Amino acid sequence: MSTHELYTTPVSRETWNVPLAGDTRFTWEYDEGRDKLLNLYQKGKDKQWDAVKRIDWSLDVDPDNPLGLPDQANALYGTPYWEKMSEKERGRLRLHLTSWQFSQFLHGEQGAMITGARIVETVPDLDAKFYSATQTMDEARHVELFGKFLHEKLELVYPINDNLRALLDDTLTDSRWDMPYLGMQVLIEGLALAAFGLVRDMTTVELPKQMLTYVMQDEARHVAFGRLALRDHYRQLTDTERREREEFVIEGCYLMRDRFQALEVWENFGIPKAEASRLALESEYMRIFQSLLFSRIVPCVKDIGLWSERVQSAYADMGVLDMSKADLEALMTQDEELADKLDAERFAAEEAGRREEVDTVIAEAAASG
Repeated sequence: MSTHELYTTPVSRETWNVPLAGDTRFTWEYDEGRDKLLNLYQKGKDKQWDAVKRIDWSLDVDPDNPLGLPDQANALYGTPYWEKMSEKERGRLRLHLTSWQFSQFLHGEQGAMITGARIVETVPDLDAKFYSATQTMDEARHVELFGKFLHEKLELVYPINDNLRALLDDTLTDSRWDMPYLGMQVLIEGLALAAFGLVRDMTTVELPKQMLTYVMQDEARHVAFGRLALRDHYRQLTDTERREREEFVIEGCYLMRDRFQALEVWENFGIPKAEASRLALESEYMRIFQSLLFSRIVPCVKDIGLWSERVQSAYADMGVLDMSKADLEALMTQDEELADKLDAERFAAEEAGRREEVDTVIAEAAASG
């Protein structure tokens, strides 16, 4: 079935054409490179995996609660709108919210795939080109994975959110080679990584937990890549150049914060946009969720040197300034280790199941003999 048949509202079948910006850069230095980036490139090669084989797609998902979340995790919970809904309508709302969230993951991953390819073209250093080539493959796998989940398990897709589209447009149309890094690796990927982690840790459903755990193993490397590349480059910026990038970060973070209000879903359920925005802002769950979304972005922005009073003031206004104290290295290490732990648990369970089958066959053979 075509994706266009699953969209909640009609989406143009025309491609979204973003004009190319900036130079395509070749380098003739093939021997030298930064050890940390080359190590990251090696890890990127070692950690490639197949979304068809590593994920257990036979697992079922309840369309009335695809993530198995408590009702308190819904911004409408406790409001008159929620009280008026039948249980069937609440199930439909849970489906739409999950579809909206995973649709934005899908669209963001396509943006990351295209940006990864753009970085290969525009970045001047070969070690960064090497790593970004592996990231482009990672993002293709993520697009495949989220698309499969939406098509086969939810059978419902939302169009790209306006705020995400605007940030992608700003990221891809800037001619400066470092801006795709800043827009994608730091802002979009950093926010996505935090969102993935929140859903991974809250869901009680095995399939989305598997998907997000394995995707996050890749994404932890991607954010590390942006940090390594930009930290070196941003030490050399003039005050004007640094101020321009800080403006980009501030504007992008406000866009990303507002992106997760999911206003398109509420409108589909007859709630006016202004009222939906008010309810989202008043929801205790949404306030906590939105603040935690910046757990990866804020320390990363600080680490790469975009930490003026203006940036700090913006983060204070968003209520996320304290996130600058987060240990980014520890968070990234945990993201990678959880995927390895999940693999070990799954393979141990499968091995135990095979042993039990063999023991049963042997016992039956002995009894019949």
